[in-house]
Amino acid sequence: MLRQILSTALVSALATTALDTTALADVRCAKIFGDHMVLQRETEVAVWGWGDPGEHVTVTGSWSDGGRVTVTGRDGRWSLKIATPVAGGPHTLSVKGNNELTFSDVLIGEVWVCSGQSNMEWAVRSSDNPEEEIKSANHPNLRIFDVGRAISMEPVEDVSGSWSAVTPETIPGFSAVGYFFGREVQAQLGIPVGLIGSNWGGTVAESWTSREGLASFPEFTEKINAIDSALEGGGEDTLGGRQAQWWHTLNAKDPGMREGWMKPGVDTASWTETTLPGLFKDFGHGDFDGCMWYRRSVTVPAAWAGKDLVLELGPVDDMDITYFNGEEVGAMRQTGKWQTPRVYSVPAAKVHAGRENLISVLCLDTGGGGAIGLNTAMRLRPKDSERAVDLSGAWHARPGVKLGDLGSYPSDQFFHANYVTALHNGMIAPIVPYGIRGALWYQGESNRGRAAQYRRVFSNMIEDWRRKWGIGDFSFYFVQLAPYHYNLDAGELAELREAQTLALALPNTGMAVTMDVGNVRDIHPRNKQDVGKRLALWALAKDYGQDVVYSGPLYRSMVIVGSSARLHFDHGQGLRAEGGAPTNFTLAGADGVFHPASARIDGATIVVTCEAVPQPAAVRYCWGTDDEGNLFNGAGLPASSFRSDAWPPVSSWR
Repeated sequence: MLRQILSTALVSALATTALDTTALADVRCAKIFGDHMVLQRETEVAVWGWGDPGEHVTVTGSWSDGGRVTVTGRDGRWSLKIATPVAGGPHTLSVKGNNELTFSDVLIGEVWVCSGQSNMEWAVRSSDNPEEEIKSANHPNLRIFDVGRAISMEPVEDVSGSWSAVTPETIPGFSAVGYFFGREVQAQLGIPVGLIGSNWGGTVAESWTSREGLASFPEFTEKINAIDSALEGGGEDTLGGRQAQWWHTLNAKDPGMREGWMKPGVDTASWTETTLPGLFKDFGHGDFDGCMWYRRSVTVPAAWAGKDLVLELGPVDDMDITYFNGEEVGAMRQTGKWQTPRVYSVPAAKVHAGRENLISVLCLDTGGGGAIGLNTAMRLRPKDSERAVDLSGAWHARPGVKLGDLGSYPSDQFFHANYVTALHNGMIAPIVPYGIRGALWYQGESNRGRAAQYRRVFSNMIEDWRRKWGIGDFSFYFVQLAPYHYNLDAGELAELREAQTLALALPNTGMAVTMDVGNVRDIHPRNKQDVGKRLALWALAKDYGQDVVYSGPLYRSMVIVGSSARLHFDHGQGLRAEGGAPTNFTLAGADGVFHPASARIDGATIVVTCEAVPQPAAVRYCWGTDDEGNLFNGAGLPASSFRSDAWPPVSSWR
């Protein structure tokens, strides 16, 4: 049976086939390749894309004497590897088939993936000292690529996004942890660094793992079977097939699609003038569900000639297809995204600089009040600048086909960003196997309460990614969760941190501890500078051979001497406690009841005692949800929370 992918990319391709049957003739690359990209230095990096079946494709770097050649398969896909030189640039990379692509301003250096949930997604503009950080963000050899949010029931082939150099205009919305890591590494090494941000707030680790990676987890079998039930069948019986057929029906029934209302030269005498941002009801269509077309012309400054542009429309309720001079430049063919701002790239080749350009939007409302652009700026700007043309104001509007003539959009509500495999399929699979040095990870909050399971899920996810990339045990550095006041926490947060620590048993892993830079009243602490720098210490020491202390104290062992417990640590040289004696230690006897304890530093060890526990059996440090550690090594790096016991956890996988 034909298994079709549930993804925006697939539905988009199928929905537009009737409008453009020539696009597949041109050789093209995955969107992770582009101008301003960074390729991993001194290795064989994969390059891939699509073309006509049987088409010969040659990939050539300007640093080499000759190119590598391959032939596209029956499915049109091609892939090959090219050797990269020492760090430097700028270079060009050309891809030649029936047509030729040339990517310019290509740098060779170090590439890192930055992934996880909201604390990795947390932007520079929302971190400590944002004004100064943004103002000083001029790093031409530090490049960023932000993967667009996407979920899928099966691995998709491509992503949305583009490479850009770090400037005050490009950095505000990028991952702060990723940026501060990259800035430190770039400054220390003096070579180009590329950062690929692929993150989504509030998500669980199993969503970032492939179905093959979850095969050994019986607790996820039912959910994977539900995906199979949604996908299995043939042709139009699959969920993706039903959605594609729905869009084909729209193409056939909507007068705008049939008559080309997105094209220049359309007579708008019968269209209604309206003002955007706005609602359908603002021009007498408050009860209308279905396709609403909007058009307006905008004069593009002559100085923007040859520049890629960014079109920002704000949220669209619910779905949209957006055109520039009659050609599609972006779309959201997925329900439930009525709060998601639409930000689409407009290639320079589609722009008529110094003249009027047509922007057309098919806005599809599936219920309630339709709207476009509310509570945000609608504008058009160069990719590398914040100087924009305001798009608010007068537009022409005209209703198309009614939703009742199309029927409800096919969907399965069980599938979402926290569903198993959803984010791996939509946001990791399509960038594999782009050449990288390693990955950074900041996640775990959404798995709190299932720390016993996370011990296996997290380590398994790391190994899953390494298998997918196929470049060995690449470096994987992660951030341990900071203290935060979870109501009724009985140790779940500390157990999640413990589960993270256990992942250090895997080769080439490292952990940045944040016990001292959190905020117990804010799950998103603003100090991302120290977090990024601590991750960078691991990379500088382990990947780049610098003689730096890279880890804070990690508990190694305990020895009971009479009524005291003596603790030994790895990375504990120069143990010290800020503000006096070490705090947040507890001690328990065989009864398992923990009591506040006194602690003192004795050389490279800590001695813990408690009058209420004359025969100690176990020690814990910073095990309370609000506990902020004050124990550091001589390099000023904090100790992780820990426990000496192996008593049953309060959390589980259920």
